[in-house]
Amino acid sequence: MSSLFAFPGQGAQQPGMLQRLPDGASLLVQEASDVLGEQALALDSAQALQSTRAVQLCLLLAGVAWARWLLQRSPAPDYVAGLSIGAYPAAVAAGALTFADAVRLVALRGELMQRAYPEGYGMTALSGLDLSDVERLLADVGGEVYLANLNSDNQVVIAGSDRAMAEVASRARSRGQGVARRLAVSVPSHCRLLDGPAAELAAAFASVELRRPRITYLSGSSARPIHDPQRLRDDLAGNMARVVDWRATLRNAYERGVRLHVEVPPGSVLSGLAKAIFEQGRVVALEQTRADTVDALLRQEVDRS
Repeated sequence: MSSLFAFPGQGAQQPGMLQRLPDGASLLVQEASDVLGEQALALDSAQALQSTRAVQLCLLLAGVAWARWLLQRSPAPDYVAGLSIGAYPAAVAAGALTFADAVRLVALRGELMQRAYPEGYGMTALSGLDLSDVERLLADVGGEVYLANLNSDNQVVIAGSDRAMAEVASRARSRGQGVARRLAVSVPSHCRLLDGPAAELAAAFASVELRRPRITYLSGSSARPIHDPQRLRDDLAGNMARVVDWRATLRNAYERGVRLHVEVPPGSVLSGLAKAIFEQGRVVALEQTRADTVDALLRQEVDRS
């Protein structure tokens, strides 16, 4: 039996999230501030979080801070995985990417995405529809709207222009199919609309050193483990323009023996998506669970191995 640390993507951000970091995170916050040349703690206000760059930096900082806090107290997980931007704190936690490099790359990632689509685009979650239903709706609408995330058996996320996404949602409602919910994401992630920014980010990655992960890294794009630093470089640089297959990522983890899914803050969205797959295991969100309980569960998985 084994365990997984899961790191959330955009949409999980919360105003004030950096004010609730664990004890000992001040050095990490200072390092981020030094790299950015600005106060990192100012990034988590409601106003600042209107920026894609600020959102992604906050999720990186929170994910790394909480993962390091837990790793100092408890056994390391056997796997890490991150949804979209969550792949970056996952790579840092796995020891494959330094925090300073991650801060620089994530700041650039957010800037590139925001600059490409400053307004009029985003993402919408469709619940209660299977993949074939969504694909038919996308084909009917056409235009700038694409499949983006396969989150679970009954939740698919689309990305594109506000107009095209609204048309998809309208057609779904007119047929009495599912529920559409606009996400707190202001760019059309995980589709071909971000091929250009992904190529620019890949150029920046060329000068960054990556190491073989010490904890097995599961790609949220391919749903497969990545050990080779070059493949990891490509995965991180390109994931903004690739479909997220989170459903398959969790199934792969389960098939590999994972029975404990720990969601690293902020939020508990990923825990909700994981429950159907980990019916014979345990799903916890660190933000909603006592630290000593998470520690006991991690130690229990080590004893079972």
